[in-house]
Amino acid sequence: MRTRWLVVGLTASLLLNAALVVGWLRSLQPQPPAPRTVVRRPVITNLLRPLRTNVVFAPRLLSWRDIESEDYPTYIANLRAIGCPEATVRDIIVADVNELFAARRLAEVPDPRREWWRSEPDPELVRQAETRRSALEAERRALLATLLGPDWETHDLTAQAEESRPRLDGEILGALPAETRRRVREIEQRHARRLQEFQASAEAGGTNAAAFSRLEREWRAELARVLTPEQLEEYLLRYSTGAERLRAELRGFNATPEEFRALYRAREHFEGQLESLAAAPGSPADLRQLADLTRAYESTLERTLGPARYAHYRLLQDPLFRQTRQAAERLGVEPEKLIPWYRVNQLAAEERQRVLADPTLSGEDRDRELAELYTAHLASLRQLLGEDTFLRWQAEGPP
Repeated sequence: MRTRWLVVGLTASLLLNAALVVGWLRSLQPQPPAPRTVVRRPVITNLLRPLRTNVVFAPRLLSWRDIESEDYPTYIANLRAIGCPEATVRDIIVADVNELFAARRLAEVPDPRREWWRSEPDPELVRQAETRRSALEAERRALLATLLGPDWETHDLTAQAEESRPRLDGEILGALPAETRRRVREIEQRHARRLQEFQASAEAGGTNAAAFSRLEREWRAELARVLTPEQLEEYLLRYSTGAERLRAELRGFNATPEEFRALYRAREHFEGQLESLAAAPGSPADLRQLADLTRAYESTLERTLGPARYAHYRLLQDPLFRQTRQAAERLGVEPEKLIPWYRVNQLAAEERQRVLADPTLSGEDRDRELAELYTAHLASLRQLLGEDTFLRWQAEGPP
């Protein structure tokens, strides 16, 4: 057994020694030289003509970044350098400048209509807005005249259109995302085109109130798909036809934002019910329903405003009171004389209606009583207004 292990050990030793001898012999053989790295030097020539090579460069297309510049004179020079027609240069620069100043107007000009619940904006805010708007407009016109020459004004339509667009500002509308704002602007533009078509058709005698109501419903439906209910109400409170009518009716009422919002909501609900009622054929039942709706609407207004404010609101809806107030404002009559003047006019109107409706009076008696009423009415106004104001009122041609 020991002899067998001795033979195995001798054999392994011989094989290991043989491998070492082979490796030593290979190391003695000469190695091939390492490859040399070739460095290409640039060709230097004194020839004025460039050397032709087989290198092909792909042409780079001219992009707008190569033309546009923050500096307007450079921008204009770049546009002209690429052969842009003068009319196109003018349109591009006018549009760019108008966009710049539209952003500045939004940021720098106070909006008198931000107090959307007031029938008449704050006069001081209107003055400030007009002053700042005029200054920006003068700056815009001067810049365009410097860049394009004096004839640019004949092509300046963008700024006028921008001025007429509703301002989406305030706590709710001012926070609209850019995409929502863009979609609202598109809806406004479509609605404006439809209104122009409606007006053109109205002049030709081809439209009616129902057609206008349909346009309003379509406009609101489009806005409702873009805006949340809260955003939609805020938009309509500022820019809808119904809100404009309500502001006109509330002139002199000095409504608070809460009162205006409540009145607007009550009016919207009432008018929506009236539209549903108008779609059905007229009948005694419809008339009773209309009377019920009107009473419910008036009750809502009285609960919302309170008895005293409601009485004031109803007074403002009287055409005779509005007529009297307008005359008082034109003539500069003291505010404390407005209600007495209205009461005198109201009494005269009631007496006139009584005389006209009296079947017992002959034509001659009726004319005599109407003349006496008119004389008494004038005498009351002369005493109330004073001689100078009364004569000025007469000179205007009282109704």
